[in-house]
Amino acid sequence: MFSCVHQSDDVNYKEMTDNGAIIIDVRSESEFKESSIENSINIPLDKLNSNLNQIKDKNQVIITCCLSGKRSSKAKEILKSNGYKNVFNGGGWKDLEKKIK
Repeated sequence: MFSCVHQSDDVNYKEMTDNGAIIIDVRSESEFKESSIENSINIPLDKLNSNLNQIKDKNQVIITCCLSGKRSSKAKEILKSNGYKNVFNGGGWKDLEKKIK
């Protein structure tokens, strides 16, 4: 069975980032170094659990992204299950970058 990650068109990512949301890119370090959204934070998905201390405020608005949306969806689940309340899956980083400009 295949699943598809959908991001809501109702979410205004530009407004969120303008108001201080942080973008967490969960791609690998090498993927992130190739190209990324300006001011995004790289915490690879496989290191997210051990780096949650980097995000102190559990009410902080967080947008996750990756290459296609699959890893960012998992990251959203991890963050939500650890008490972060305002987490949004931004999907693929290139699409998200267009939405916040």
